Amino acid sequence: MKVHHLNCATFRPPLVAGGLVAHCLLIESDRGLVLVDTGFGMNEVTDPKATIDGLSRALLKPALDITETAIHQVEKRGYTADDVRHVLLTHLDLDHAGGLRDFPKATVHVLDSELEAATNARSAKERSRYPKAQREGVNFQTHKAEGEDWFGFQAVKDITGLPDDILMVPLIGHTAGHTGIAVRSDNGWLLHAGDAYFYRGEIETPPSNIFALKLTAKQTETIREQRVSNVERLRELKSSGEAEVFCAHDPVELARLA
Repeated sequence: MKVHHLNCATFRPPLVAGGLVAHCLLIESDRGLVLVDTGFGMNEVTDPKATIDGLSRALLKPALDITETAIHQVEKRGYTADDVRHVLLTHLDLDHAGGLRDFPKATVHVLDSELEAATNARSAKERSRYPKAQREGVNFQTHKAEGEDWFGFQAVKDITGLPDDILMVPLIGHTAGHTGIAVRSDNGWLLHAGDAYFYRGEIETPPSNIFALKLTAKQTETIREQRVSNVERLRELKSSGEAEVFCAHDPVELARLA
């Protein structure tokens, strides 16, 4: 399978030198095109106030560039939205699932606990995290966090209808149904760790971090103990060399892989 590394949104938050990206994957498989996360879509770019709350716009300072949308980058490669048969989501935060509406015929795969958390959002903070509009008309297929072991990670699940070389690797903690997506490319295993961590230094030995991103991780986490445990396991996986590990927002990781 051929894997393309895309940036589907750029952010310029204060105190984060170099900014942040929305690292998504476009996979060319024998079952059609597969996206891992979508970043912001056309709706966010053309009418940001409709789904991106004011606090997020102020803190993240998104570029809102049409050329960064997943649909634009798919079409630039000679495909159409209908060629994207499946979208795999690490989670349903607005900067990961905003582009779902650009691919109305795709089956969208997510852990059941994540869709439940989004659907039953009660507080204003939860509703801004999971805008209802970005889920309207989406064909969701939910999965339980259960399955086999994979390089020390448990409950890893293959996805019916997709090649065995694409796996959901539950990384609960940032959200109630957060998951990594593992892909065996022509060059070996890749693990898109979503928002399990925000800065590449977190999974290096010895670890390091940026204060603003460390604070962001704490403010957005749902289950702290599990999130911290996952970072430790990701560090071990990176050290082993068994897989290329990367998160959703580190621009240096994206540049290295793109």
